[in-house]
Amino acid sequence: MAVLMRCLQFIERAGNKLPHPFWLFVFMAALVVALSAVLNAVGAYAISPVDGERIQVRSLLTAEGLRMMIGDAITNFAEFPPMALIVVVMLGVAVAERAGLLNALLRGSVTRVPPQLLTFALALVGVSASVASDAAYVVLVPLGAMIFKAAGRSPILGLVVAFGSISAGYNASVVLTPGDALFAGLTTSAAHIIDPGYVVTPLANYFFTAVSALLLALIMTAVTEFVLVRITARMEVDGDGVDEDLGEMRLTPLERRGLLRTLWVLIAVVVVIAAVLVPSGSPMRGEDGGVLSSPIVTGIAFVMGLLFLVLGAVFGRTTGSLARARDIPEAMATGVRELAPVLVLFFAAAQFLAYFRWSGLGEVAAVRGAELLDSTGVPTPALLVGMVLVCTLMNIMITSGSAQWALVAPVFVPMFMLLDIPPETTQAAFRVADSPTNVISPMSPYFAMALGFLQRYRRDAGIGTLLSMTLPMAVAMLVGWTVILLIWWGLGIPLGPGAPVR
Repeated sequence: MAVLMRCLQFIERAGNKLPHPFWLFVFMAALVVALSAVLNAVGAYAISPVDGERIQVRSLLTAEGLRMMIGDAITNFAEFPPMALIVVVMLGVAVAERAGLLNALLRGSVTRVPPQLLTFALALVGVSASVASDAAYVVLVPLGAMIFKAAGRSPILGLVVAFGSISAGYNASVVLTPGDALFAGLTTSAAHIIDPGYVVTPLANYFFTAVSALLLALIMTAVTEFVLVRITARMEVDGDGVDEDLGEMRLTPLERRGLLRTLWVLIAVVVVIAAVLVPSGSPMRGEDGGVLSSPIVTGIAFVMGLLFLVLGAVFGRTTGSLARARDIPEAMATGVRELAPVLVLFFAAAQFLAYFRWSGLGEVAAVRGAELLDSTGVPTPALLVGMVLVCTLMNIMITSGSAQWALVAPVFVPMFMLLDIPPETTQAAFRVADSPTNVISPMSPYFAMALGFLQRYRRDAGIGTLLSMTLPMAVAMLVGWTVILLIWWGLGIPLGPGAPVR
């Protein structure tokens, strides 16, 4: 434990010296500019395996390059694929959050669960809670402690299960989340380095993430019952100041009525969507008559945003949290304001990716990297595991999944495409790497938040106390989810609608 603590302290010190992700992208963009000039001067090139054409690195320090960097800066930002997707989805999610729908769903999911299913239910809700973003931590972590205490179990155990499942399983969910739209946009942008017409939809990993959510909840349950129970059994709980009233966290009659009405509306929406997609001659099918090319599927980000908005409006109208029509656009505006830090990050990321693509560095790096890997004969499973390990180590230092994926996707996605690994599979591998170590990273603000909650039940708890319980989760989730990915690839199961794994 002492060695581990020293390692974490080193990571924390090193991580604190890293610049803000915005400046990280600025530095990376500057590096691309310099590399493009140097590699252009030495004549760096690659031969495209697609059409056999010579791909020459173009220098950004030329009149043409400078015109692109200055003249296309606004276009680069405006056409950055993830930006429009995440804004549209968050317009609806903001209404659902402001109405209290997401909060009520989190509380209602676990407060009435039978004791024998409590751990699994809390883990499953936590794994899928990324749909509620930050609210998942604020609501579910203290709630997990309360319901375990009410069930006669250690509140520390409940707190750790909630925190661990949210953090370590953040990229898995039984429902679509805003992260699906965000990752799809970044993956699409990276895939355009090789194929400008390639599109990765928010549904691309849905089958994989939905099944993974169930399996990860089982892994979390096993770790809890066979490992964490023994650890927490040795911990005494301080009784003063922690006698919360679980009744305050239970759903009110109005909230239950709102959830019931929301459920009926959701069922009605699903029925309507099925009704317009099933008929072979339906105008809502794609131009080729297919369901996967339907505007409902290709425009799933808009459908998601609209669905969140409608369900949030129904719930808010029922409970009175959105009593007036003007409350809805005000809630949407709040959601956009909360996206401001993401949009600032996206501006720098968009320029970095545009420079990378225009200079030809992306294609040359992808082709040369693919040639090197192909010459070594490394099998696809080993490549996926290697990528998972690299991104897992990065995730300890860079806990923002969108920032990390924006950095590594332009390298891994096109390189793997040339090795016949679909972008959707590369994205799935990143999901596996991006979550498990969140729960042990001192760079995560939620690690500190969880420690604060833990100290309400054990005043002398420190980083080592929390780490002793979250480390087994991180290891089990990382190993377990990697095995799930390899089995999925081996069986050749599609990752989502129209998204083959290989």
